[in-house]
Amino acid sequence: MGHQLICDLRLLTSMKFTIVILGAPYTDEAAESAFRFTQAALEKNHQIYRLFFYHDGVHNASSLITLPQDEIQPAQRWANLIAQYDLEAIVCIASSLRRGLLNETEAKRFSKPASNLTPGFKLAGLGDLVDAAQQSDRLITFGPTS
Repeated sequence: MGHQLICDLRLLTSMKFTIVILGAPYTDEAAESAFRFTQAALEKNHQIYRLFFYHDGVHNASSLITLPQDEIQPAQRWANLIAQYDLEAIVCIASSLRRGLLNETEAKRFSKPASNLTPGFKLAGLGDLVDAAQQSDRLITFGPTS
């Protein structure tokens, strides 16, 4: 299905998308499909208004995910795309706190020893998702099917 979405991008005039990522890396295809769709949309000169990482999707922004060197590093791969295209990447603060993902401010606020939010990502609330839905032509959600 992800391949079909990418192919159909050629048929669209330039659009403004918000992408919602609900799936954690390596638990299902959601995060990988979201990344590939985002990359393809940008290559076809569509605009990404905002990336919004929500529920288990916040794990894509964790700097503590450590995989063998020959495997895809999800947070770094997203961070590279964010930097390359100057994208706004919002990580839901409520979902993040529940899953142990903190920026420096929240780590200090809750007296935690360290932060683990990858640079390029920003913690914010659901208001940013509502704003993105209003500002975009399409809001596309990638999440677990079960």
